[in-house]
Amino acid sequence: MKIGTFVGGVLGVAGAVIGGVWHFQERLIYFPGPDPGPPPDHWEIMNVDTEDGLSLSSWIRENPDAESSRVVVVFPGNAGNRAGRLAIGNAIAEAGHCVVLAEYRGYGGNRGRPTEAGLASDARAVVRAAKERCAAADGVVYYGESLGAAVAIALAAQDPPDALILGSPFTSLVDVGRVHYPWLPVELLLHDRYASLERIRRGELSGVPSLVVGGTGDRVVPVEES
Repeated sequence: MKIGTFVGGVLGVAGAVIGGVWHFQERLIYFPGPDPGPPPDHWEIMNVDTEDGLSLSSWIRENPDAESSRVVVVFPGNAGNRAGRLAIGNAIAEAGHCVVLAEYRGYGGNRGRPTEAGLASDARAVVRAAKERCAAADGVVYYGESLGAAVAIALAAQDPPDALILGSPFTSLVDVGRVHYPWLPVELLLHDRYASLERIRRGELSGVPSLVVGGTGDRVVPVEES
């Protein structure tokens, strides 16, 4: 085999792989779970209307003792649906707070296709609806895990909460991509960037009390990223 033919074949395969990643990257980032069905005891459906015309379903658990409660909006990671966040939701509710388990477009039976801009719109809509439902609560807290931490950070830069809790956040999706796909030029391929560290360095979260929780056993987000 001539060296030129070999090199051409290698470049062709590489181009096909990169092209496939470019075209199907959303399937490598977002892993939405199906409709979880009706909410369990103590929870209700909270319908949310987004700026771009979608109607999304999230779950809410209100606290009757509203005077001492906060609104805690839980922004989940990139996989599953709201049912997978019930344990943390119940724990927060039992501590005396009004809790919303946010759900994104394309997740949990909701229409739409998940993108960074779309999830940002969903987050704004969920917080707006949560504040209306829990109007008597004293302040709002964003709780974001993994991808949801990036969503919470972006929202906090626009609409600062009273507190921000980040579970396994990452500096940017590009940085996480480099960890998992070191052989790909991820910085050139990714549409959605979730550049959380850039926002923090620009001071967009200045004045927002924040708690960061990282995990050495996290197989998706290395603790160094948190």
